[in-house]
Amino acid sequence: MLDFFTIFSKGGIVLWCFQGAGVTESFTGPVNALIRSVILQERSGNNSFNHEALSLKYKLDNEFELIFVVGFQKILTLTYVDKFIDDVQLHFRDRYKNELEQKGALKLLNNSFEFQDDFMMLLREAEESSKARSPAHMRSFKESEKSQKTVKSMIETKGGDKGKEQGGKKNKNTKKEGECTIFLSFHCCDIFSFYHSKSPKPQKPKEKQMRVWDMGGSSTKNLDYSDSRNGEHSLNDMFWRKCVQLCLFLSSKKGGAFGGMFGMLKGLVGSKSLSQDDMEPVLEKMRDHLIAKNVAADIASQLCDSVAKKLEGKVMGTFTTVASTVKQALQDSLVQILQPKRRVDILRDVMEAQSQRRPFVITFCGVNGVGKSTNLAKISYWLIENGFTVLIAACDTFRAGAVEQLRTHQRRLNSLHPPEQHGGRPVVQLYEKGYGKDAAGIAMEAIAYARNQAFDVVLVDTAGRMQDNAPLMTALAKLIAVNMPDLVLFVGEALVGNEAVDQLVKFNQALADHSMSDKPRLIDGIVLTKFDTIDDKVGAAISMTYITGQPIVFVGTGQTYNDLRSLNARAVVSALMKA
Repeated sequence: MLDFFTIFSKGGIVLWCFQGAGVTESFTGPVNALIRSVILQERSGNNSFNHEALSLKYKLDNEFELIFVVGFQKILTLTYVDKFIDDVQLHFRDRYKNELEQKGALKLLNNSFEFQDDFMMLLREAEESSKARSPAHMRSFKESEKSQKTVKSMIETKGGDKGKEQGGKKNKNTKKEGECTIFLSFHCCDIFSFYHSKSPKPQKPKEKQMRVWDMGGSSTKNLDYSDSRNGEHSLNDMFWRKCVQLCLFLSSKKGGAFGGMFGMLKGLVGSKSLSQDDMEPVLEKMRDHLIAKNVAADIASQLCDSVAKKLEGKVMGTFTTVASTVKQALQDSLVQILQPKRRVDILRDVMEAQSQRRPFVITFCGVNGVGKSTNLAKISYWLIENGFTVLIAACDTFRAGAVEQLRTHQRRLNSLHPPEQHGGRPVVQLYEKGYGKDAAGIAMEAIAYARNQAFDVVLVDTAGRMQDNAPLMTALAKLIAVNMPDLVLFVGEALVGNEAVDQLVKFNQALADHSMSDKPRLIDGIVLTKFDTIDDKVGAAISMTYITGQPIVFVGTGQTYNDLRSLNARAVVSALMKA
């Protein structure tokens, strides 16, 4: 039933693997896809992953830095897999811990890890328990509780009101217990402050009596401090005795927790395995903080779930709080997300296209008013500064003034780099056919013209369109499918929050639906505009990168041609985490 099961460390060392009978294909491809797309991209909030015909389930063991992965055919419904992978984890980690203590890490890696018998036993037990679990028998009406009810039992009686009153009393008692816990925490701090205020002054020989509350009840005791040394020891013993009594009292309460000073000390001391309950309050605050910084709500929840999976079971360091541990893990995850899984080096790719004697084609797409034409002009200026010639294809044949805007940019760029300095040839030219024409045809003609005239780069400007406009989305998909540009850049605003997710998902979906290829061209990178207007609310960068898995190639930071920057991931995360 299972295709494979593998256990490996987070460092990439395969400790043990199993391959099902009759399975000939290697499981390296699916596991590598899981590592690239999920684990390295901090998307481990969900414990399942699909790769072609296979469905993969995985579990992280953060204490021993291990990853357990099981793969089976997607068409199968295996209800026992989740429990099975938990059982394998518990058995394997015990064996792994013992082997490490007995042999050491080097000997353990050099020798094969014997786990086959235990694995097969657990697999048989899981499969047998799944078969033994028969479907629930449907009860007849006479067997149901509803058939036993009479008209008399449906009439409200005073007993129901009485039960309500008892429920109310229960709530009052709960409140009193809470008040008692708060009072005891406050009282212990009172003893603590009294101890420190009195213990440095033992030299005064005056007899002084003080009334201190007894932890056992409401009565008071008289404490004599006539002898300074004895008084100091008795007070010291009394203080720690009362502290122990308070700890025992609070820990015996149902659902109680250490409050005040003890809660602080408990949070500071290390050697504690993190649980979901420990992290939940901190993650809730982090989630709200990310949403306030313009991260889409769904993305913020997925990020926090991923961090929880990453930290669950991990042992905290000494004098490390849960809040600081969670915050650091979230910060590392955000940096990992913003750092691209593949490098987009436009200059290198343009030079490679030059060696093949063809132009490098970049297509810009996005919604209305985000600054596609303006940032296209900025990228033109950047390419010219690096010694390349540019042809701008005016494929926005819908918006009034679009061609004139590009012509103005062409004129200004040529004035900054006069043709006389480049052998009498303009470094920027505009290819346009007016309005109302087919955008895909204009792009095709522009690419052919650039090849004949030996232009280095073709920048294709497209009309702005909302992601819900089906005809315009179909036209964009046709333009990309027909011309197959080298790079498809999505231009988006840094001001958007949840809208960024909807835009990117629907743009990618439209490109996939209307493509004529088995492997459709989707968005390759992002240009984030108006980054200078958002202060520290940089969450759109996280949302866009997380939803597409593609890098932010450029960031627009102003109105001039020089205001184009590459993204500094650590600076963005620092601004995002700032309170």
